[in-house]
Amino acid sequence: MAVKQISVILNNVPGSFATLTHILDLEDISTKAVCAASIADDSKVRLVVNDPDRAAAVLESYKLNFEVTPVLAAEVPLHAGGMNAILKPLAKADINIHYLYTTINRIGKETIVILGVDKLQEARELLLEHWIHLIDDEIYAIP
Repeated sequence: MAVKQISVILNNVPGSFATLTHILDLEDISTKAVCAASIADDSKVRLVVNDPDRAAAVLESYKLNFEVTPVLAAEVPLHAGGMNAILKPLAKADINIHYLYTTINRIGKETIVILGVDKLQEARELLLEHWIHLIDDEIYAIP
């Protein structure tokens, strides 16, 4: 099962990101992972939140420009080369990583990375074959 990510396009002006988080905070929607980047006049904010369906409804009510997309969440193994345990198999299988970012908190000691890839199901199966622990719905309950 994939994790639901919300990507929001905001005006690239001071305060727009704070406004987005304030809107979500008002609805008791907490951010589990976040990545923000400027794109000329706009900014793209990618979020994994505790209740993506409700967050989408809230963002819709504010007429914000957003989309919900599936992503993978994987625990980075706690050893030297742990990140490469995820990246190398994907590269070898010709799976492109469009972006990668981490969660704000963790379930255990391992860091959880969010992966936006071009072949989601193939990447999922491949990572499981390589003993990478994938996080599904439990990501929404990270404290």
